[in-house]
Parts: sequence; C-alpha cells; structure tokens
Amino acid sequence: MKLFVPGRICLFGEHSDWAGGYRRINSELEKGYTIICGTNQGIHAEVKPHPTKLILHSTLNNGFKKGPFEIEMQSDALLEQAQKGGFFSYTCGVAYQMFTHYQVRGLEISNFFTDIPIKKGLSSSAAICVLVARAFNRVYDLKMTVRGEMEYAYQGEITTPSRCGRMDQGCAYGKRPILMTFDGDRIDVQELKVNKNLYFVIVDLKAGKDTRKILAKLNHCYPFADDDIQESVQEYIGPINQKIVQEAIDSMQTSDAERIGELMRKAQKEFDTHLQPACPSQLTAPVLHKVLLYEPIQKFIYGGKGVGSQGDGSAQLLAKDEDCQKRVMQILEKDLGMPCLPFDIKTAKKLRKAVIPAAGFGTRLFPASKAIKKELFPIVDRSGKLKPAILAIVEEALNSGIESISIIIQDKDRELFEDFFFNRPFAENFKKLSREDQEYCDSIIHIGHNITFISQRVQEGFGHAVYCSREWVNDEPFILMLGDHLYVSDTKVPCTRQLIDVYELFNTNVLGLKIIEEEDLKHFGCVTGQWSKHKSILNITEIIEKPELEYAREHLHINSMGNNEYLALSGQYILNPNIFRFLENNIQHNIRHRGEFQLTSCLDELRREEGFIGYVLKGKSYDIGVPDQYIRTLNKLSFRS
Repeated sequence: MKLFVPGRICLFGEHSDWAGGYRRINSELEKGYTIICGTNQGIHAEVKPHPTKLILHSTLNNGFKKGPFEIEMQSDALLEQAQKGGFFSYTCGVAYQMFTHYQVRGLEISNFFTDIPIKKGLSSSAAICVLVARAFNRVYDLKMTVRGEMEYAYQGEITTPSRCGRMDQGCAYGKRPILMTFDGDRIDVQELKVNKNLYFVIVDLKAGKDTRKILAKLNHCYPFADDDIQESVQEYIGPINQKIVQEAIDSMQTSDAERIGELMRKAQKEFDTHLQPACPSQLTAPVLHKVLLYEPIQKFIYGGKGVGSQGDGSAQLLAKDEDCQKRVMQILEKDLGMPCLPFDIKTAKKLRKAVIPAAGFGTRLFPASKAIKKELFPIVDRSGKLKPAILAIVEEALNSGIESISIIIQDKDRELFEDFFFNRPFAENFKKLSREDQEYCDSIIHIGHNITFISQRVQEGFGHAVYCSREWVNDEPFILMLGDHLYVSDTKVPCTRQLIDVYELFNTNVLGLKIIEEEDLKHFGCVTGQWSKHKSILNITEIIEKPELEYAREHLHINSMGNNEYLALSGQYILNPNIFRFLENNIQHNIRHRGEFQLTSCLDELRREEGFIGYVLKGKSYDIGVPDQYIRTLNKLSFRS
C-alpha cells in the first residue's frame, strides 16, 4: 500500500492552537482560529504489515538513506525509543499509541521519497506521525476517520520530546484547506471551499530561528497577562486573529485573491506590532522582512507573511497567477539565493460525467426482461408522463448539472438504445403525437447528444461494468448511478444534485445513503461510521455488501439511530478515478465474489486509501430490479404524482 502525507502550511492564525488551549484555565481568552492547508510536497512511503517489528527505511530530501531502524512491537521498548528523541522517535511514539490502544502487530515502512523541507515550519515531523497513524489504520483496517488519525498522530508526537502545537497534524486532511478552532481541549475542523485557484511561493530564508525560545516567551503571556506586552500578545492571537481569519474565509469563498494578499500583509503587520516585543531577538526577523518588501517581486504578488512560529525560517507569498508564481521563484532564487517551493490551493475538479450500467440481463425480472431491458421498463414520473426508467435517470443527471453520460450496454442492445435516444419515431407515428409530445421527442434526441454508449462484451459483474468506462471517464471524478434505481427528492433539489453539492463542499468520494430496516439488510450494501457536525454527513469507516444480520448488529449499527435501523447505499456514488486501479487489480488477479467482479470491496479499498463520506439523501430511491419492488415503485411514484 502506497501512502502520501503532505506537510502543512499555516496560512493564518499561527500560535492560536496552543493559545486557545489555555481557555481551559482562563475562559475569557478568545478561541484559537487557524487556516491551514497541506503542501505540494511531503512524505511518500510504501507500507505493509510485519508480524513482530516496527521497521523504517527512510530517504531524506537530500537523497541520503537512513535505516533500516528496527524495534520490537513492545510497549516498553517503543516508549523508551520515542522518549529519546531523534528522527525515529516520531515513528515509535505513534506506534506506541497504536499498540497501547489497538494491540496491533508490526509495520514495515519504506519511506522511498521525501521532498518536504525539514525544520522550515512545514511540519515535516507531523507528516511522518500522520503517515504512521494512517499506515496502522489502513493496514489493520482500524476504521479510524481522518480526525482519528490526526489525534493519534498528535498523541504520538507529544510522546517524544517534541512539543508541537495541535494544528500541525492537520496535514492529515491533505491538500484541502481547513479551519481549525481550538477551545481548551476541544478542536473543531471545518473544510473550506476555494472557488479560485491560489498560487503561493514558500521561501526558505536560509537564516535561522529558535522556535523553542519563541514559544517559551509567548507562553509566558498565558493564561493571564501581567503587563502591557502580554496583553498585547493575547490581543493579537485572540480577537485580532479571529477577525483576520474570518475575513480570509470570506475572501476565499468570494474568490478575492487580492483581499487575501492584503490580509496576509495586515496579519504580518499586526504580528510585528503585538508579538515582536515579547521576543525581539527572534521575531524582529530582518531576513523575512527583506523578502516581504523586496521590490523586484512586488508587481507579481498580492502579499506575504511569515510561516509557522514566524521569525527568519520561511516566508509565504501569494502570487497573482501561475506565471507570476514562477517569476517570483526565479527572482528570489537568482537574486537572493533562497530556495523556493510552489504551493497551490486549487478548486476541486468539476464533476461533469455520469456512468450508468445497463448491461445486466435482469434475471430477477424474467421473463419480462427477455422481452425488454429492465432499464426500459415504463415508469410514471411526477408529472404523470410515462417513460422508460433509463430516461428518468438520465434526466435526473442532466438536471443536476452533469454534462456527459456513458451508458454501459451489451452489444446486442446498442441498436435498441441508440434508436430511442437518437431517432424520431416513423413519420406517420410522429405526426400522431401532440405538439407537446413532439417537442418532448425532440428533447430526447437533444439529450442523446450528451450520451456515449460503451459495450460490456462479457457480463462479469457490477464492478466489471464500471471498469468498462475507465477510458471514457479518464482522469476525472464521476457519479455512478444504477440503471435500475429511480430517485425522487423530498425537496426542490434533485437527489443527484444534493450529492454533487456535498462533493463540491468536501472534494472527496461521496456515497448516497438511505435508512433501511433489518429485514432489508440482505438486499443492500451497508456502511457504518461516525457523524460529523453536519448531521447528515457520515465519515465512513466500513462498507460491506449484503451483511449477515448478526454481523450488522455487532459492527454496523450506529448508536444515534433506531435499534432496527441501518444505513445502506442508495445507488449513487461520486468516485475518484482511482477506483479503477482497485477494479483493475481484481480483474487481473481474478478476484471475484459469488463468481463476479464486485464494486463494493473496491469501494472499501478506496475508503482505506482516500476516505469516504456518506450523505443521507433528502429523498427516496426506488429499486425496479425485482418484481415486488417494481410494483411498489409504480405505486409510490403514481401516488407522488
């Protein structure tokens, strides 16, 4: 299993993590607020289980190989090594926490590439801690959420001599910008949406700072201020920072990059005014300010500020666009000899494509399915119009903003589908239609312009059908919709659009969910997990196909739900194209379930690698794939219309 964990950069709100922690002693202090994001660079590793040992092979960013380091997976040995400090201590600290709480076996980590600068305020130590926590979680399927990985990484790092802040392990969230709020021992994490690409430059100032001294001096200002300097420190890290962070969030959401740059300059100015007097030897930072004011780069940037604890470690600059980013890096490297790294925050790829498998025989609907494809079975929509099910599904996708649709079919059915979507009825029949139906007929042909038909030449399961769309999907996210499921929203927003809205908010894999009762477990793939503060959003920790009742009762039930209630897949999935890698592995190695290549096991593998969230749809999904469900669907839809 390959893993990558980035470093993290604090865009706004440095020092507010530990300062907000003092609210458990002094409740009059302001909460801590910080915006962080993962960097382009980080730590790459391959991981696999080991029966008895923790083993680390590592390659630093200068190409120098360290290790292998080896230690027995024993509590005392891990704790002793963690407390010694040094590079290997971070790995041992996290392993100690995982072993203590989960009694896991060993792990072998091959850190084959590291391109994040060390000791430059980018939390390289937190990145290795998160990587180790994630490795244990995914190798042993501990069903931890990203938040859980972040917490164990933090506990592991403070087991070492390191005294990192609580924001560092936010790199667990990857390259998504997040707002972290610190209130005593409580931490809230909110993912932020960026509506315009932002292009930063991280500058290695080639100077130095004493982070421990900075933290020691600033910590003296808490929990209660004794003089004007200490009051000024609390004023900046508290209410001034809160206001700047909120303005920055608003500017991200309104795509105002220029304002974000202005806020960076403002944050640095306020930092200098309020915090510099508390530790002038480290925070006067002449090299940092030379770079921030360097005249040749000013026309290419909106603003800039220090990184991490501040001082002469690193600087971050917000360039006006990608070309300006390159120019700034060239100037600083040539003129000042300062190494630079690009750092981008980009909007999520737009979700444009939908895949609809429709190649199955419809065994459970035989002999009707011998005469007509189940996807062409008639249904009555809310307007009272009788139409084939596949048309209702395609319209649902297009009405939700999807631009291109692929329908997976058998070769022998191509003419049938193409005739429906591409051709008018014979002229004499077309003339018999009302004007309204003639216009609707033409609209169906217009819809056909958005559809590509892909052949599944051999029917080898749901997973195989999805895999057939790999080349058409290319390197884009897509929504997978079942060809025998209909979706009816309880609101004005279609169910598919609801899922797309969730994807655009969180930029990750999303499963549509519905609530079912015990007697229906045998019909559905099911999930479990933990609710986020968005009550309808579930951080998924397991996906399983048609679970046995006893297993579901023990492992899948969610405490906040009724005793007889479970969460099942509704038949809509927004997926990263990495799903094809897992499907391809199953096909190449002939890994089947009940004789077919399935999707659900690959979904769970994708969950382990990238994470999944589930959304409980505000609406209903209707399965027309079995006779009684088809009849129930007709009755329900007729009633709703």
